[in-house]
Amino acid sequence: MRERAFAGRRWRHIMKGQMQESSMPQLTPLDRRSGVPLHFQIQQRLMSQIRSGAFSPNHPIPPVQEIASRLGVSQMTARQAIKALCDLGVIYTRQGKGTFVSGIKHERDFRQVHSFTEEMKGRGSVPSSKVLSFRLQAGSREAREALKISAKQKVYRLRRIRDSNGAPLGIECSSLPQQVCPGLLETFDPTTSLYRELAEHYGIRMEVTDEVVEVGKATAEEAPLLKIEPGSPVFLLTRLSYSESGKPVEYVRSTYRGDRYKIVNRLTRAKQDPLAASL
Repeated sequence: MRERAFAGRRWRHIMKGQMQESSMPQLTPLDRRSGVPLHFQIQQRLMSQIRSGAFSPNHPIPPVQEIASRLGVSQMTARQAIKALCDLGVIYTRQGKGTFVSGIKHERDFRQVHSFTEEMKGRGSVPSSKVLSFRLQAGSREAREALKISAKQKVYRLRRIRDSNGAPLGIECSSLPQQVCPGLLETFDPTTSLYRELAEHYGIRMEVTDEVVEVGKATAEEAPLLKIEPGSPVFLLTRLSYSESGKPVEYVRSTYRGDRYKIVNRLTRAKQDPLAASL
């Protein structure tokens, strides 16, 4: 009970300051005559405020007891709504700290080749990058095999945290052959778009990519960078990009947050010979 009271006071203190700055709207009363379950109404009201920006990414939402008190429902009903939003990946819980907004999930469309910057801007988000490392070094065995280079040939290795609207989405580690883009270390600002740099200064345009998606868990090193708990679900992406000439140019290993990212694809059924299909 003491912990619950502290959580409630902590949230009210945080929200008091936020309401003074942004005048956050109150939760609208529930319609108890509609026949729509109360927990679903709460879920929709919270979702609406998240989409409107009243609750911004990585900021706390009211604790269960606060929601229950304000809307005149049981804590079990409020807890159902919170659990449903957690299951949808819209919010996430940190043990001992509270429940926070993860933001609406970003889609990754496998049908087109886009840079991270192009992808985020195309969805109305503001992309940015935090550079973890950028250097010229020997390539890993996997990178050398993918890029078809020898052990003597070096690669530019760029590792960055990719942010959307100031919140981390993923960690990307790119390897590019030195011979393909000589001088990259001296001329490229690694906080900007790599694909734009390759196109404007080296005449290289990515036309085709092979991408593999797996699921995994955030490591102890990745978790704090992504602002999630160790062991949280993540997408593990491996991408090999080719230039217009068909030459492999970039090998990328990425880790993306499972609560803020989703994979989208469209499949079509191949046309079959009606006669052959009936055999």
